Amino acid sequence: MKYCRFQLNGQAQYGLVESVGGRNAIMRILLTPPEAADGDLESLRTRRIEPIALDEATLLPPVCPSKIVCVGRNYREHAEELGNEVPKEPLLFLKVSSSLLPAGGTIRRPKLSERVDFEGELAVVIGKTCYQPVANDDVRQYILGYTCVNDVTARDLQKKDGQWTRAKGFDTFCPAGPLVTDEIDPWAGVDVETRVNGAVRQQGNTRDFIFPLEVLIRYIAQAMTLFPGDVIPTGTPSGVGPLVAGDVVEVSVEGVGTLRNPVVDE
Repeated sequence: MKYCRFQLNGQAQYGLVESVGGRNAIMRILLTPPEAADGDLESLRTRRIEPIALDEATLLPPVCPSKIVCVGRNYREHAEELGNEVPKEPLLFLKVSSSLLPAGGTIRRPKLSERVDFEGELAVVIGKTCYQPVANDDVRQYILGYTCVNDVTARDLQKKDGQWTRAKGFDTFCPAGPLVTDEIDPWAGVDVETRVNGAVRQQGNTRDFIFPLEVLIRYIAQAMTLFPGDVIPTGTPSGVGPLVAGDVVEVSVEGVGTLRNPVVDE
């Protein structure tokens, strides 16, 4: 199942997305939020609407998380490109929910920063409450689906501050979308690509994770409860670089779609 969140008649709605003639369209409204489904998207009640092409809808971030738990340096080459050691265990940080931005929304480069970088990522959306799962639990039962995220970062402030909250937390610094899907398998390998003004800047595959999803979810859930709707961006491939006003950055995840956002100066 694929779903998005969008504006319809001035109200936020979740919409069921289907392919019609090779083009994604919103076909039905979900009458219950997906994060309330206890991981069972197929059980959600829906209501049919006149189809709306996904690329013509006014999209909202497809997630409403209590927290966004990010993973740093989960691709070996990305750790090395910034002169960092490859981590021996997952490196976690938080992005604030006020940094969320929908597909098509405008990324603002803040006046406080002289270098703002893109970081394209696959993100996990949690579907069931997860805290300290037992050893034989299959973590897939806790996953609602997957989406694209751009972990926009004020790189100079990240280095200056020594911790990452401010550098990662500016408004508009977490574009997410355009939809959530449970129809991909990151364990089998999913391509992640970032383009700036049409030029490919990042290419990776989830097979190259240093820490696979089961390790990440278990590691996070040892410390904090993951609630339905929470988001876990899983790390970015090598090739990160700066954005300037006028750029258009696109994050594509195989089987999910493309998250496209223009860039302006604050």
